[in-house]
Amino acid sequence: MQPPTYPDDLVQAQRHWNTTYQALAAVPRPQNTTALRRRLQQLSVRIWWHPFWSTSPGGSPAGRVELRRLARADEQQAPRSA
Repeated sequence: MQPPTYPDDLVQAQRHWNTTYQALAAVPRPQNTTALRRRLQQLSVRIWWHPFWSTSPGGSPAGRVELRRLARADEQQAPRSA
């Protein structure tokens, strides 16, 4: 069975979530933790309530795991800018 095709805005939101989480977890601790936490909450809501999840087969917990895996794989393949 093929994994679902995720909308670009959903994948981008997951990538931003990953980046924000990494920034919040950085050592030394960033000074703007409140802003990062708010951003993380906003992105979490955007991802959780995205209309894609109301479709089948996207609405399964496995679909959410696959989205996170896909976003991480894309980040690892993308060249990092200095």
